Amino acid sequence: MTSYQHILDELGIKAVNPGGYAGGWLSFEGRDLKPSINPTTEEPIASVAQIDEADYEAIVTAAVDTFERWRMVPAPKRGEIVRQIGLELRKYKEPLGHLVSLEMGKILTEGLGEVQEMIDIADFAVGLSRQLYGLTMHSERPGHRMYEQWHPLGPVGVVTAFNFPVAVWAWNAMIAFVCGDTVVWKPSRNTPLTAIAVQNIVENVLAAHDFKGVSNILIAPSSGVGAKMSYDRRIPLVSATGSCRMGKQIAGPVSQRFGRTILELGGNNAVIVMDDADLDLALRAVLFGAVGTAGQRCTTTRRLIMHRSISQGLTERLVKAYGSVTIGDPLDPNILMGPLVEQGAVNDYIEALKIIEQQGGEIIYGGKRLDRKGYFVEPTLVKAHKDMAITREETFAPILYLFDVDSVEEAIELNNSVDQGLSSSIFTTNLISSEKFLSHAGSDCGIANVNIGTSGA
Repeated sequence: MTSYQHILDELGIKAVNPGGYAGGWLSFEGRDLKPSINPTTEEPIASVAQIDEADYEAIVTAAVDTFERWRMVPAPKRGEIVRQIGLELRKYKEPLGHLVSLEMGKILTEGLGEVQEMIDIADFAVGLSRQLYGLTMHSERPGHRMYEQWHPLGPVGVVTAFNFPVAVWAWNAMIAFVCGDTVVWKPSRNTPLTAIAVQNIVENVLAAHDFKGVSNILIAPSSGVGAKMSYDRRIPLVSATGSCRMGKQIAGPVSQRFGRTILELGGNNAVIVMDDADLDLALRAVLFGAVGTAGQRCTTTRRLIMHRSISQGLTERLVKAYGSVTIGDPLDPNILMGPLVEQGAVNDYIEALKIIEQQGGEIIYGGKRLDRKGYFVEPTLVKAHKDMAITREETFAPILYLFDVDSVEEAIELNNSVDQGLSSSIFTTNLISSEKFLSHAGSDCGIANVNIGTSGA
């Protein structure tokens, strides 16, 4: 018995698991099996049956059929069911958080924190279920009144990435549930077991209310079956988290059928540190933002833009801090950085380092794969210049590019010089600089922080 077998048992994970839920788990007989790999040891945790096109039809049909009943449940009663889901997540927070760390590779505090985010959004959704208000408006027609009323869309497709394998589903699903929508979930191929565990937890609640088809799941061997959601008119909204390339693949087909999308894609996030900044505060934020989740967050700090007058001192402190980062088993409480998720991520890291050297970057710390079992690499610091094309791309690995600037205006221009615009930060004690960063002429990112890092929102 493995040291984590009790976690799998508690969450209902078997040696071989079905990969589709259509108001009930589909049989895995005769289907291809794919193991989920522990990135810390490169060993299989358990296997999952991969769905086929017939399974896809069964799953979507279940979501459509259940939607017709679910939409008629009063919103506050739907909220009560979501409240019970939140309670069930509290019950399973410890084992589910451990499974997130085991299967994805983020450290345990992050795994537990991710489950807490699920609980928090459930609480938010419960309140929302009693606040689905609409306006009433005066009409120019005598004896008439006008009012707006929100209606459920239908089955919602949710495509999630490996780095937040359960929280992102919850951000979508809890809101969809209280709005009267059902959900079809396609989790990442790298983290199917966490998805199955969540489905088991949610099923405990929904089955007690005779609404098994509200939450459904499909685990496919590639993007092919999941991509069917983009073309499927029965799914009016597709919410997806992943790369910009993936976003384009989904957005095109959905928009062509006049469907709706919610896309959270790449982030080439920068932290600006000015000469008047609290450097202790900045150092901690940059370290956590760049190294947390082994650089595999959409909001990971990937560029550090420093005022030239403090650049050398902050760089020296950052090199020392990187040297203190413990790397290893994410379930070990003494570890600060776990592995990358798979061998492909390691390959991308190595390839990026080759390109960095070709484009004139200087690796001042790290830059190697660790000689041990598991997908472990060193967090890496690179002295960069503005003409390096790779710094305008998103490499999903712990590589941080360091730039020097002479003014806040130059820093903002550099911050905005990439195509990705997710998160950004400035560290300064100057009110004028912070307001300039937050103004219409400042950061062009969806998230602009002052004196706090790029991760989180």
